[in-house]
Amino acid sequence: MIKIDYDAKYFNPLHTLDCGQIFRFEPFKEGFLVFSGDRACYVYSDGKKTFVQCEDGDYFYNFFDLARDYAGIVEKAKSYNLPLLSKSAESCSGLRLLNQQKEEMIYSFIISQNNNIPRIKGIISRICGGLGEKREFMGVEYSAFPTTRALAAAGAEFFKNAGCGYRDKFLDETAKRIQGEGIEYLEKLNTCELKRALMGYKGVGAKVADCIALFGFAKRDSFPVDTWIEKIYREDFGGTLTDRNKICDYFLGLFGENSGYMQQYLFYGKRLNL
Repeated sequence: MIKIDYDAKYFNPLHTLDCGQIFRFEPFKEGFLVFSGDRACYVYSDGKKTFVQCEDGDYFYNFFDLARDYAGIVEKAKSYNLPLLSKSAESCSGLRLLNQQKEEMIYSFIISQNNNIPRIKGIISRICGGLGEKREFMGVEYSAFPTTRALAAAGAEFFKNAGCGYRDKFLDETAKRIQGEGIEYLEKLNTCELKRALMGYKGVGAKVADCIALFGFAKRDSFPVDTWIEKIYREDFGGTLTDRNKICDYFLGLFGENSGYMQQYLFYGKRLNL
């Protein structure tokens, strides 16, 4: 077992896991068990240090983006002199963007479409339980995220029974397409090209594509726009646009290459009512 420690000021497990970018985690002991693909780790904090216990240190070091200096990102957020953003960056300085598995993010955010987080987590848990390899970590049995081969062979009826609703056909068609052509070509695209390509998959609209690009492909110049961001745009930025694509362009113009980080600070800060 490997144990990684990190300055808790810039790595808060709760803030990192609770901001809508990941759905596979659960409370455990003093912190959380976190699952990614077929791997698991235990993350917790004593207020001064945050610790990650795992069997694959390199994987989770990258997963939690621990090579990146978030002190500079926090200061950049404050430099915009926007009240909500400054308060959120200060209060949530330990919120980190994760580097998650690309295919898992494609399927997970298709499920997230017009859905709430508890229900998303339940659907993903049932899909993993039905199709994923059974594994164990720290005495806890868990199910790995299914391979695309398993998802492609499952059929739309399986996804319907897992509670996916109308998304059953989207998952079935997307899994079959990825099984046939892979996703390697997506990794070579810039952010705009990637977003456009992702929107070619069944069930992937602009917001879902931005989430996949940000949380799966590490395109930090992405800015997903949902109802929370629309609320922020109106209430904290005095915006009058109603088209989400134009609201997205507004924020991209404001934040540029830092858009993904700023989106998470704004989103989570508003949810916490800072």
